[in-house]
Amino acid sequence: MAGPFTVDASVFLNGFNPAEEGHATSLSFLLQLQDQAVPIIVPTLLLPEVAVAIGRGQANADLARQFADSLSQLPHLVWVALDESLARQAIEVAAQFRLRGADAVYVAVALRFGCPLVTLDREQHDRAAKALQTFYPAEVGL
Repeated sequence: MAGPFTVDASVFLNGFNPAEEGHATSLSFLLQLQDQAVPIIVPTLLLPEVAVAIGRGQANADLARQFADSLSQLPHLVWVALDESLARQAIEVAAQFRLRGADAVYVAVALRFGCPLVTLDREQHDRAAKALQTFYPAEVGL
């Protein structure tokens, strides 16, 4: 399946942490996207999300900053600012599909750009599937 894709922070974090179940699959998926220069359309919210998860989980602020900085430099990521228009679209998504705020932002980005959402979050996956294609990393054939 050709891209572009919207990829949730859960996939990036899982690919980062070898101790997590499914790490190899997430990492392989992300590396395939990178190798094939498939655009990944993500909200700018991705950066603070990964930073806080690593900063809290690893108790390492420097590592959190380094990982977020390295993501921000990837050439195949397309950044979508969380402006008022996207926030309003995310409000609708959150209300309609009963999603948490950050999850609704990723769904709104995927809807706006007409691309599938790849996530490890079961609730986000299942609820967003009513509006767009959703996949777990293992389900995407590149």
